[in-house]
Amino acid sequence: MGVEIKFSKSYVALNSWVMANIIQLGTQSFCDRFVNYAIDPGRRLYDQMVMAARCGVANIAEGSARYSTSIESEMRLIDVARASFDEVHGDYFNFLLRRRVDVWMMGNPDREAIWRMELDRPNYSNSLMHDAAIHILTQKAKYDPWIESADPNIAANALLVLCERIDGMLEGQLRSILERFKLQGGFSENMTTERIEARKQQAFVENAPLCPKCGKPMLKRTQTRGQNQGREFWGCSDYPRCNGTRSM
Repeated sequence: MGVEIKFSKSYVALNSWVMANIIQLGTQSFCDRFVNYAIDPGRRLYDQMVMAARCGVANIAEGSARYSTSIESEMRLIDVARASFDEVHGDYFNFLLRRRVDVWMMGNPDREAIWRMELDRPNYSNSLMHDAAIHILTQKAKYDPWIESADPNIAANALLVLCERIDGMLEGQLRSILERFKLQGGFSENMTTERIEARKQQAFVENAPLCPKCGKPMLKRTQTRGQNQGREFWGCSDYPRCNGTRSM
């Protein structure tokens, strides 16, 4: 697997990104309607909830855009997104506690309807962001009877459920990224492979001698330590599996 440098907006096809946008829009609407000065005189709760939802969307997009250059960064950013939605989840939970309202239990008809409702597969043209905006709003409309309810208790409970759903989505996404790493390696591993292959090709061009141990082409190397530091020699191109050398 060689190194591939490719940046795209492929994250728009992720269900997690679509759901994250639904939660962000729902949270903005919820805070505009229900997080007022009576319960949040300093507007800190308003800002924190809106910003946490925004960070969730942004980190999914940024992490997914890094897939070709750093799997580690991709996983870290997706995990940060999950933590952001955990923060929003906690705020909705606290909102319901403060009002002494029951959090929907398993089996609640509204909870089950929201939990089971599937997102449609996107069908994007080359007008990518235009189509993505329409898709997000169309999918959000499915949940609007709950998240846009005039009853803050229903809206908070509904968004609590959606936060739980995206947590599962992002957990599955992290497992998928890890499996891809096991099969393909990461950017550093593939950079090393590219470098080794380039040096092997260089050996053929330079008519390098063959390794006395395994018969593969040898590469020009320079000793980096010891009393002979700086001395050039021939080293096997299959190092470290083969440590054959020749004097130059």
